[in-house]
Amino acid sequence: MKKRVLITGAAGFLGSHLCDRFIKEGYRVVAMDNLITGDLKNIEHLFPLEQFEFYHTDVSNYVHVAGELDYILHFASPASPIDYLKIPIQTLKVGSLGTHNLLGLAKAKNARILIASTSEIYGDPLVHPQSEDYYGNVNTIGPRGVYDEAKRFQESITMAYHRFHGLETRIVRIFNTYGPRMRLNDGRVIPAFMGQALRGEDITVFGDGKQTRSFCYVDDQVEGIYRLLLSDYSDPVNIGNPNEITIGDFAKEIIELTGTNQKVVYKELPQDDPLKRKPDISLAKELLNWEPRVHRGEGMRITFEYFKTLSKEELEKREHKDFTKHIRR
Repeated sequence: MKKRVLITGAAGFLGSHLCDRFIKEGYRVVAMDNLITGDLKNIEHLFPLEQFEFYHTDVSNYVHVAGELDYILHFASPASPIDYLKIPIQTLKVGSLGTHNLLGLAKAKNARILIASTSEIYGDPLVHPQSEDYYGNVNTIGPRGVYDEAKRFQESITMAYHRFHGLETRIVRIFNTYGPRMRLNDGRVIPAFMGQALRGEDITVFGDGKQTRSFCYVDDQVEGIYRLLLSDYSDPVNIGNPNEITIGDFAKEIIELTGTNQKVVYKELPQDDPLKRKPDISLAKELLNWEPRVHRGEGMRITFEYFKTLSKEELEKREHKDFTKHIRR
């Protein structure tokens, strides 16, 4: 019988690509999303499939899945600063209560669970590059702390379930990932620059442009996650691309890629925005025989082609999501 996997955050950017991968590998996929930041259009091509089912569910409240489960992948969470600064409490709840609910489900189903952590648990790092044994430099009460601390707690409770209950757990620390299905106006640098290019606007760089990021194409990220799930390693593993670039140089690459002639304008750097971001992937290479394959130039070209397919209405939207109905005052 085909193995069955539950993927939370399934209508999001990474979650939808994971649904595709597990369908391709012959799994039955149970997809969950409350659609607070996800979009059904990311997975609508899977709805006709007999081996795919979708539940509109908020995992922070309660999770129930009938029948057997072999694996759970917990990817439900706002993931961009523009989201988690607007819905900070929901961000904290899905990382804490949502994770607790899913760990309980994994225990009840005797399923292996992989949770999506993040490079943000390193905060604004004081070591470079960041390896899994670095504990981070995080402002717990800063505006970004709602995301960072949700993920750090998520790691802690996952390891507690692993140690106390003997649950099979996996933790992936995801570094900046990009590709088709990213939301154009979610506040992250790649869709922001590409959206500005398509609209003919100036490119906005926050800070002096000397801060760095390391961008991993989504297919490479999904491959790393897939290998980690099927491994026998329970401690956190960095999955990302160590090819580092300054944001200033990246802005120039986007201008060249898009064939536009924009100016680069500089604005104040947001509070606690990391100045350095580069994964040490030695562990992933050794454990999983994994490293990224897609060159940044190729991945960015594919991503830009995706954004070019968006309608004029989608392209001109300034606020991609309205969170008012999800916020309780």
